[in-house]
Amino acid sequence: MKRIQIRCDLLKFLVAMVVCATASFAQYFPPPDSAGGWRSLTKPNEIRRKIGLDVKKLDEAFEYIQGSSQNGSLLVVRHGWLVYERYFGRANREATPNTMSCGKSFTSIALGILMHERPDLFPDELDQKVYTPRYLPPEAFPMNDPRKSEITLGQLLAMSAGLAGNSPGYIHGKLVPIIPEGLDGWRSLVEANAFSERLWCDPGGGYSYASVSPQIVAAIIRHLTGMELQQYLEIHLARPQGWGRWDFGFHNHPEIMHTPGGGGICLRATDMLRFEYLLLHHGKWGSRQIVPAEYVRKATAPSPYNPHCAYSLEFELNSNGQAPAAPRDAYWKHGLGGFAICVVPSLDLIVWKMGGSDSQYEEKDTGLPELKPHGERIGWRRTVDENASALRMLEMVVAAVAKGGE
Repeated sequence: MKRIQIRCDLLKFLVAMVVCATASFAQYFPPPDSAGGWRSLTKPNEIRRKIGLDVKKLDEAFEYIQGSSQNGSLLVVRHGWLVYERYFGRANREATPNTMSCGKSFTSIALGILMHERPDLFPDELDQKVYTPRYLPPEAFPMNDPRKSEITLGQLLAMSAGLAGNSPGYIHGKLVPIIPEGLDGWRSLVEANAFSERLWCDPGGGYSYASVSPQIVAAIIRHLTGMELQQYLEIHLARPQGWGRWDFGFHNHPEIMHTPGGGGICLRATDMLRFEYLLLHHGKWGSRQIVPAEYVRKATAPSPYNPHCAYSLEFELNSNGQAPAAPRDAYWKHGLGGFAICVVPSLDLIVWKMGGSDSQYEEKDTGLPELKPHGERIGWRRTVDENASALRMLEMVVAAVAKGGE
């Protein structure tokens, strides 16, 4: 009996140790880079044994993406360990390129924080109709279409508000041409243009990738808080997570007078990983719940505000198997130039793919000087389709998950 009791006690002790180790493993959050930054592993054998990733396959993914953009990088974090970090061209850890539409995700997360911070302002939550003087500045009125009064927050964030954007659009999975197309690029980030964009369908009636939609969300945040989106993110995200220097791009377009909520965040690579890690941990950072977990769930899962295609609250989803070799719970956000945020919750995996042309790294766009000498890729030619590269890269990184390492 005594031996049985000793064995039971030993078993309980071992179980407790595993539970403690697992809890500690799950609770890791990286300090700012100025205080040591991400924990990392560099030896391929150790990475395979401890993290379950095949570095040779990650190298293959890195070689592949060099054909998709003039500059770029591949950074991979699994189980809280930075296990892969390689750059090419002008990309480096201190680079702060204009990541274009990746910034849309930050606008969505800022709105989620504000909804939690001031629930009194959003009694109907994401169903809140926002084309009223309570939510938008005087410049938004009079409306050029009375149907805009029916637009909700959820529809703006899911690109289903009916605002014209890129063609084609989608209606319940079917491609529909939008003629003429709505504004895109920097012109869509000029607030007056966003307010005056036409409707191509009734609010909720279809999906179109319309950058004016998150630009209107940024205007809502400014109108309700009295501060620009960039200032709001500095207080509620950058400082708690310990970002280094950062900004929003398009400084070379003075017509953009407010934070471009439709894109353009300029963020260091390891800080972009912090943002992704926040999402992976359902909005939690250390002991703080920075973003409501329920909002992160709604933003990164199929949404009732967009029954037309696999796009949720400024995140692209794999729920339809767009990346067939990646888990269905994977989600991402592209940015023009080959940038991509990628999160795979079921594999405890985040990936940051940098990209961009030389101009996206220049101070006249980003407002931030390049701190390191850059490497020119003279004579570079694209050999991989930029739009397809992010999802293929994600599939290659997923394939690097070693058997038994899931």
